[in-house]
Amino acid sequence: MILAYKRLGSGPPLIILHGLYGSGDNWYTVGKQLSERFEVYLIDQRNHGKSPHSNDHTYESMQKDLLEFFESHKIKKAILMGHSMGGKTAMLFSYKYPGRVQKLIIVDIAPKEYKNLADYQSLALQHLNILHAIKSIDLAKSLSRREIEKEFLGLVPDTATGNFLLKNLKRFNNNKFKWIINLDAIGNFLPRMLDGLEIIPDKSKIDFQTLFIKGENSNYIKEEDKLQIKELFPGAEFVTIFNAGHMPHIEQQKSFIESVKFFLES
Repeated sequence: MILAYKRLGSGPPLIILHGLYGSGDNWYTVGKQLSERFEVYLIDQRNHGKSPHSNDHTYESMQKDLLEFFESHKIKKAILMGHSMGGKTAMLFSYKYPGRVQKLIIVDIAPKEYKNLADYQSLALQHLNILHAIKSIDLAKSLSRREIEKEFLGLVPDTATGNFLLKNLKRFNNNKFKWIINLDAIGNFLPRMLDGLEIIPDKSKIDFQTLFIKGENSNYIKEEDKLQIKELFPGAEFVTIFNAGHMPHIEQQKSFIESVKFFLES
């Protein structure tokens, strides 16, 4: 699949993979600052942003898309940074093609299976509520973006989440609004998005530095997850961004960028 992307700056290649419901545009400010030293690629993963839609939405298919991106842009080796869904894609890719990874940065996600049923159900419910909120808006009856935003923000748990999701609402040439994410594919594959990665630990494969960044107020990476992470990425380093949740790159952007730059320069 040919993915949409934006390229910023020059230098060693750095590829950024967004999370579920996101796009490369969510990372523009971060990418712009990192582009002072790197050639930054902000990718829209399949079924998101301006990239094509597909009935398939698995980590396996997304890591294949990433390999195709490497090949089509003649990138031999790159720094990979992935958030949430993008982090799992990056982890899987790094195990399948470790020779293509210079450094790996994973933002607020673990490779784990959700063995704690309560945690799994909580995350699944959050995502199902988001999908329900998006689908419940009758775009055909809405006259203005302001009307849509007002109705939508009343259906989601907080304004920050709502504004993030509303970035997927676009007006087209026929003056009609449309959600640009593939709601059907995401809904159909949601359980697999929440599953753990099928990776067999092999420490001999991993010869690159790895950083896991966690938001202090997020429960996506717990203390007990670090053991599994260390089994897969033995030299992994951990950084916590204080006063941030699942989106530390947005909530505490300055601290996030400083942490990333420090790791990349080490």
